[in-house]
Amino acid sequence: MPKFLLSLIFICATTFMWAQDSQQEKLEERKAQIQQEIRDNEKMLQTVKKKEKSAVNVFLIQANKIKLKEKLINTTAKQEKLLSNDMYINQVKVNKLKKELDILKKDYAKMILKSYKSRSEQSRAMFILSSESFLQAYKRAQYLKQYTNFRKNQGLEIQSKTAQLVDYNARLDGQRTVKKKIIAENEKEKKSLEVEKQEQQKLVNSIKKDKNKIIADTKAKQQESKRIDAKIKQLIREQIRLANLRAEEERRKKIEEDKKKGIATKEADEPARVVSSDRIALTPEGKVLAADFKANRGKLPWPVEKGFISLGYGDQPHPLYPSLTVHNSGVEITTESGATARAVFEGEVSKVIILSPVNRAVFIQHGDYFTVYQNLSQVFVEQGDKVKIKQSIGKVRTSGDTGKTIIKFLILQNTSNNNPEGWLQNR
Repeated sequence: MPKFLLSLIFICATTFMWAQDSQQEKLEERKAQIQQEIRDNEKMLQTVKKKEKSAVNVFLIQANKIKLKEKLINTTAKQEKLLSNDMYINQVKVNKLKKELDILKKDYAKMILKSYKSRSEQSRAMFILSSESFLQAYKRAQYLKQYTNFRKNQGLEIQSKTAQLVDYNARLDGQRTVKKKIIAENEKEKKSLEVEKQEQQKLVNSIKKDKNKIIADTKAKQQESKRIDAKIKQLIREQIRLANLRAEEERRKKIEEDKKKGIATKEADEPARVVSSDRIALTPEGKVLAADFKANRGKLPWPVEKGFISLGYGDQPHPLYPSLTVHNSGVEITTESGATARAVFEGEVSKVIILSPVNRAVFIQHGDYFTVYQNLSQVFVEQGDKVKIKQSIGKVRTSGDTGKTIIKFLILQNTSNNNPEGWLQNR
């Protein structure tokens, strides 16, 4: 029973250590990812600073950089906590092994002393020969054999536990070094974060001087955004109407063919259906595609390889002036110069339009869902093209005034806007 219990404890401890190592690896991977995002963000920030005419754009990128640094500090803190827990467990094991070794060595010393006193072969032989019966002699012989084996096993156990103790002490030394490094990294990042926040505050103070201009520019952009949103809704309604019209024509054509063949159907007596422009009548294939798209909610890849959401979905306060409400029908993702837009799911290009001389948009249909990719300087696809997931569909435009590269991304079911953040993979 004790051996079984010890084995069970060993298995549980080993499993726990594997789980701890796995968590550390995941945190290390996440830390590396955040550090790469910070480097990408810094690259975008430097590009924008060179060309920037409005400090608001610098503020938004710098705000994201601060958020990333806070994430990095939190991730490093989790690593430190996990490592401390692991070190505590290892220290408990070291203390336990030391006690066990001390007991084993004392018992072993007593056994050796006892063996030394009765070491002669004559005394052993007399111990057996002085037996009162053959059975007693046999049992005494077995006892001496078991005693010898027990002494040998105890010696081996001491060797094993000594090796384990050396291993755990070495592991603790390594963990202390890693922990010291992690703490130093965290302190460095905290100091860097304070510097970033001070720079951000200076920027905010300088921006406040241009309050009226910023508010006027924001309102003008909102008016332009509303105009584009209305145009997008109008175009989607027209696409739905045409798709439904084609479906109704196909249905009536089939009824006429059935009549000629003498096939009677209930639909033959029905009047022509009203063609809707708000809800698409899906084909069997369209239903499958829509269901697949819906099943991938929260798993869709981003419409660009790198970037961050610089303006979220819906009504929200302006980042500098909370009293000013900003509306967004999708999400705006700030990315790096030269970035390409990519399809987030398979589907068919239902429309390619020019919203302004410098703003093109691609519509992709996925059953009764539509994804819209705005602010493209070049488009690589045409209406009617079938596209695959992550296929490049165009190049994201970089503003000549601000140096910012932003894609606006929308998801609609029929004519109803959805929040894209709930559909895209977490980063």
